[in-house]
Amino acid sequence: MSERFNRITPEILAELREAVGAGNVVAEDADALESYASDEAGIMYTSMPEAVVKVESTEHVSAVMRIATRHCVPVTPRGAGSGLAGAAVPLRGGIVLSMERMNRILEIDPVNRVAVVEPGVVTNDLCKAAAARGFLYAGYPMSTETSFIAGNVATNAGGGRVIRYGSTRRHILGLEVVLPSGSVLDLGGRIRKETWGYSLMHLVIGSEGTLGVVTRVTVNLEPLPGRTINLLAAFAELDSAVAAVAKVVRAGLPVVSCELLDRVSADMAASHANAPLPCQDSTDAYLLVQLEGDSEERLDDDCERAGTLCLDNGATEVFVAESRTESAAVWGLRQNITEAMRARDPYCSLSGDIVVPLSAVPEMVGEIRRAASERGIVVAILGHVADGNLHPTVFKPEGMTPEEWTDCAEAYYDDLTAAALRLGGAGSGEHGVGYVKMPIFLRSKSPEELEIMRGIKRAFDPMGILNPGKMPGEGPVL
Repeated sequence: MSERFNRITPEILAELREAVGAGNVVAEDADALESYASDEAGIMYTSMPEAVVKVESTEHVSAVMRIATRHCVPVTPRGAGSGLAGAAVPLRGGIVLSMERMNRILEIDPVNRVAVVEPGVVTNDLCKAAAARGFLYAGYPMSTETSFIAGNVATNAGGGRVIRYGSTRRHILGLEVVLPSGSVLDLGGRIRKETWGYSLMHLVIGSEGTLGVVTRVTVNLEPLPGRTINLLAAFAELDSAVAAVAKVVRAGLPVVSCELLDRVSADMAASHANAPLPCQDSTDAYLLVQLEGDSEERLDDDCERAGTLCLDNGATEVFVAESRTESAAVWGLRQNITEAMRARDPYCSLSGDIVVPLSAVPEMVGEIRRAASERGIVVAILGHVADGNLHPTVFKPEGMTPEEWTDCAEAYYDDLTAAALRLGGAGSGEHGVGYVKMPIFLRSKSPEELEIMRGIKRAFDPMGILNPGKMPGEGPVL
């Protein structure tokens, strides 16, 4: 615990229990606390909270923040814990503020084409509820079946549909945000444009719980698209798969998603699901391409064009999913790949999330493989390749201690981030900075940019109690 923060005393616990109900505060149960000590960044990144508070309303959040501010106790907001950069890890102990019980879809408004939800709504539940009313929620990370809406907001999550629909920021119209003081901001609304001062809402999006606590989200809904079709293209060389992406995207085809799986990631996913992929023995990489369209005839034509482009650019075979069952099976491999990798190695590091311009993807893939080869570690490469967002995952070598492995993996990702920045990209496309990437983040920004960020942090959170140790740094020292 940093000396500038106070520990939670029995008196503070009593205040918390009075504010939110005794059943919503966990403090003495070490096993229960431990499940809130890490996120999907991995078991190498763990820090125990002193208490977990499971809030049920905006009023609860406001009361907890007032107590925390009064006693200078750090607060780490937490959604589903599905983040991959350690943003939900309570580095300074204190309170983990869990949003898991604020999980209601409050409204689907067909006139204004919006949904209003609480922060703990699972993304896929919103998708299903919107679809039942004839709408699409297009902010669709790959963790859709586990992630919470507020977590998507916190990291400006992306996913497979970014090439068509954009990342989470594009779909957020309004936020209710509780400040550390307990005050509540109502930002944005049910309108789709405004020029009305600084956009505090867009500062909160992507701020990883360091500025305020999101307690309500208003999202944009799109009309449901027409039919979709999925292609799986197998390539004997990963470089050929990467090169083919630009040709498919440039052709003006209605591409919704274009996902890359190299041989390592594809083998792990197929083995975990006990569902072999076609041509698996002779394939170095797969592209999973989804197209959408209103006309079945036009979509079939587009599918044929996409398949031909892949074949003309190095694909050995192109397979078309002929049914929803086949499509779900193929996408299930991609969506469940984190689980497959964790099953293979619980120490695998999933924090890699670099993004570069599409033109730089071939060079970035080379950097990923070179840096892994130099360290003698196995790397699996997958990602949303059409928007240049790659997710290299590395696995702990046998005989290396967890401590040595943490240092090795962090140095590896530092190298990749440096390469991504050199190529005109960034160290994260959607997973965020958290604290896993904090050192390279701070080194990559100019002193002037960091000071502006810290000024914003001080304006929202003068005592620095919200998610301390995360971007843009500790904030003011009291």
